[in-house]
Amino acid sequence: MKSIEEMMAMAQNVQAELQKAQEGLDTIEVEGAAGGGMVKVRASAKGRIIGVEIDDSLMQPSEKQMLEDLIAAAINDARTKADLAANEAMSKMTSGIPLPPGFKLPF
Repeated sequence: MKSIEEMMAMAQNVQAELQKAQEGLDTIEVEGAAGGGMVKVRASAKGRIIGVEIDDSLMQPSEKQMLEDLIAAAINDARTKADLAANEAMSKMTSGIPLPPGFKLPF
């Protein structure tokens, strides 16, 4: 049986590893797209929007509503991909951390 001090040290190590893993999420990039790739949004796995690309053909006043819808769809696609990438990365990074069975990490 481990002492309280050993358990506290383990908890601090786990917390430090999780912090490192969270920081690493900002280096993973995903790309969301809509309109067959006419609108693309790049984001980090942490959810930070890095860039937006819009096809020139959508840059007309008559296409304003469609462009707005495509931007929203591309952002949502990027967000979904960012969440998946974050969950996958965090699972890999925490696979060696001794956690109690059924313990869920706050990603």
